[in-house]
Amino acid sequence: MRVKLPKPFAQAIIYDDSKLYACLANYPIVQGHTVIVWKKPVSDLHLLSKKDYEYLMDKVDELRNALIKTLKVNKVYLIYMDEANHVHWHLIPRFNEKGFDIFQHKPGKLTDFSLSNKIKKNLVLEI
Repeated sequence: MRVKLPKPFAQAIIYDDSKLYACLANYPIVQGHTVIVWKKPVSDLHLLSKKDYEYLMDKVDELRNALIKTLKVNKVYLIYMDEANHVHWHLIPRFNEKGFDIFQHKPGKLTDFSLSNKIKKNLVLEI
């Protein structure tokens, strides 16, 4: 059963192209929690072609680097969960916590969109 992913807030969009988009999470567990979503309906990573998988992972890497630079953190957790049956990644900046404790945070509703523009400025895209 496919779960429909929530539509992102337009102001939260960090990156958008014909294959995927990246945005601040609608219900972040920490500041900078970002979601990268494959646009076509693909239920699991192994169903992507090698070329598409590599493209997606390049964008994950680029967004992770932008988050590290923008938020001045050393790590960003890359989380892939397939409960929604739709390929997407969660990028969770690690501030002063390690391990699974970060996942105990209660999500809050995104109301401040100013971080998306700051991340965009630090996004270096490979050509």
